[in-house]
Amino acid sequence: MIFFDKLHKFCVYLDSPEADSPPVFSSGDVVSGKVVLELSGQAKVQSLKLHAEGFARVHWTESRSAGSSTAYTQNYSDEVEFLNHREALLQADNGEMTLLPAGRHEFPFSFQLPEETLVTSFEGKHGSIRYWVKVKLHRPWAPMKKLKKEFTVIQPIDINTPALLAPQAGTKDKMARVWYRNCGQVSVTAKIDRRGYTPGEVIPVFAEFDNSTSRSVVPKAYITQTQTFIARGTKKQKQSVVATLSGDVVGARRRVAWHGRALKIPPVGPSIMQCRIIKVEYTLRVCVDVPGTSKLCLELPLVMGTIPLHPFGSRTSSVSSQYSVNLEWLRMAIPEQPEPPPDYSAVVTEEQAGQCSPTTPPPAAEDLSSIMAFVEEFRFRPPPVYSVVDPNPQPLHMRPRCMTC
Repeated sequence: MIFFDKLHKFCVYLDSPEADSPPVFSSGDVVSGKVVLELSGQAKVQSLKLHAEGFARVHWTESRSAGSSTAYTQNYSDEVEFLNHREALLQADNGEMTLLPAGRHEFPFSFQLPEETLVTSFEGKHGSIRYWVKVKLHRPWAPMKKLKKEFTVIQPIDINTPALLAPQAGTKDKMARVWYRNCGQVSVTAKIDRRGYTPGEVIPVFAEFDNSTSRSVVPKAYITQTQTFIARGTKKQKQSVVATLSGDVVGARRRVAWHGRALKIPPVGPSIMQCRIIKVEYTLRVCVDVPGTSKLCLELPLVMGTIPLHPFGSRTSSVSSQYSVNLEWLRMAIPEQPEPPPDYSAVVTEEQAGQCSPTTPPPAAEDLSSIMAFVEEFRFRPPPVYSVVDPNPQPLHMRPRCMTC
């Protein structure tokens, strides 16, 4: 009987924290799962091997002309390896066959992704970034059977960094022309509060459009995604618009301002900036169609992250908690109730006290009252009158001291 007929089920499962959604990994994470074999009868297995791989690949063709009747096709391709892990799930040490009884057999596996920065999974027109687990089943007198299970890697991009929280602003102008004559200038000034955003956020666009021409113009703003594929020193780009915003008409010789017009970011993939052959970049373009010439566009760079902006409350609480810890440390260093001073008898002996005892009799009550009156008079005496002239002047023969010495 052929072994292939006894193989009832052959599949790969990846462990996921949520049963209803596929797992998502990043650098340094552990990928775990199991390979399941269900046999209808006893069968021999030579080996069961696992191979985890991750690649970025690009490929496109360009037609070139070498003359009036000669044409050829130029191929461009390149790849970068991110992951390469091999593991034998079932294999005898002496090279003999392993006899598996009928029923269900599970072979768990686990491996760690590289600590180096991986690249987010991506699917584009001229390239892709993919990660997968491939399992090969070898058995005697039967063709090899293999399975392939892809998984997603998302490299986190935290927009809570000074570079991505910095405001972006710019200005640009262009001269309008009609029949080779200048007919005024159109200028655009725009600003956004930061560079980093996450999908689903709203970008408040602050802009000013100054139309000094004799024709009306229509301002627009839109987000573009630029995919760049690189191979053999040549680039291939694909650009698409992912979100748009249209404004009201700006009449001739008029000025219009946007006070935070909302532009919502749709569900898009994060930026890819650390791959050598594939890059995904985003740009906010604020544009105006200038009469008689090309479009006037002001570009502000964007970065699509995966970790959203932290609320201000969490930052304040973290700072206050740190401050409270410092105060607690200060309270521990300084005791609340200082120790009382030692007794006089513990410091001075009776012999020393006898030597220092006064020989004169104590003053009478009338003398004490006069002394206390003098003390009270001295206690409530006003401060001395301020005088510009120093009462203790420096001698003339002394050289003034330099403050820097």
